[in-house]
Amino acid sequence: MAKPKELKVTLVKSKHGRLKKHRACVAGLGLRKLHQTVRVQDTPENRGMINRIAYLVKVEEA
Repeated sequence: MAKPKELKVTLVKSKHGRLKKHRACVAGLGLRKLHQTVRVQDTPENRGMINRIAYLVKVEEA
């Protein structure tokens, strides 16, 4: 069985002053601080959150 693909997500812009739903997406991905990087699985749910806050994050394939 293949290992699920992962994405490296880095918060590059501040979450302060953003819409409540956008702040919730940042938290849902596990991001707390500016320039913090987390690895998340490449699922439709995570992709949806990333797409919503694409202007705040940088995404790379892990």
